[in-house]
Amino acid sequence: MRTKKYLTLAEYSLPIEIQHEDDVFIAKCPVWSDCFAQGDTIDEAINEISYVASSLIELYKEEGLEIPLKLKKIKENRSTYFKLDFPLIVSAN
Repeated sequence: MRTKKYLTLAEYSLPIEIQHEDDVFIAKCPVWSDCFAQGDTIDEAINEISYVASSLIELYKEEGLEIPLKLKKIKENRSTYFKLDFPLIVSAN
């Protein structure tokens, strides 16, 4: 007998600050000192810090540590099909 797997999505608010220094963009989360990244463009810095935050959330959960981000909502999907709105942020310049 196959066991159905369900997907639970947690949506967090990730505030970031971006600085341009020495031809690189540095993204930092002001509420999470472990969460920072850099990129050659604003888009790359945003993508990198998003990846870092996702990895840190996974690590913090495994270690039983408190995640310092605001949890916006949790959505549990009990079907084999789901839809979601994914925020896609890119620079407009």
